[in-house]
Amino acid sequence: MEDISKQNVDRIVCLGDVIGYGPAPSQCIDAAMKFEFCILGNHDSSALFDPEGFNVAAEQAIFWTRAQLECNQDGPEVGRERMKFICGLPRMVDEGNALFVHGSPRGPTNEYVFPEDIQNVKKMEKLFSMVPKICFQGHTHVPGVFTQDLRFTRPTETGSGYQVQNDGQRMMVNVGSVGQPRDGDSRSCYVVYDENVIQFRRVEYDIERTVRDINEQPELDEYLGLRLREGR
Repeated sequence: MEDISKQNVDRIVCLGDVIGYGPAPSQCIDAAMKFEFCILGNHDSSALFDPEGFNVAAEQAIFWTRAQLECNQDGPEVGRERMKFICGLPRMVDEGNALFVHGSPRGPTNEYVFPEDIQNVKKMEKLFSMVPKICFQGHTHVPGVFTQDLRFTRPTETGSGYQVQNDGQRMMVNVGSVGQPRDGDSRSCYVVYDENVIQFRRVEYDIERTVRDINEQPELDEYLGLRLREGR
């Protein structure tokens, strides 16, 4: 948030998974409630309903997260407001030329789009047929830009920013992840977009503090903290 404050942005949007892995779910919800809007992520959804398809560590973290929200130390009214916020999150936001989802245009909450999917022509053709001009998404935690010509450009290949071409080609932009990156870079990742340039921002944070906070909770698998050091 400190880095964002220096970027002269007009608004902040969040693409979901506000809760589900980290040791401070209530504080994360409080931050997300101040954004322009927030999308429902699969972990957010699982905190309300039973998780499906999660590994043991992720499922255990979901149940712990739910307990934190239900037995809130800030009082029942505050806890209810946080749960109400999660319950009211949209699965997608369509602003005409821009689409905002957690997973994909076809499966807004749960469908993964990995870099290797550029080899899956039918899948990508279907996804791009549902993109107006640009789609912002997360879910895989692997940042980069998918283009309609079946290319995937990683942040390390964008230099000072990815230049948006006015050639009618559609794009899907994975904005990365603030707290659980999967591209081998342990820093937090987010995107600044101004219609002409897509800039990936990487921000260092106190990983060891987060690891300690996770390890202090017996219900959270220490693996959830250890993986932060490698960005995997």
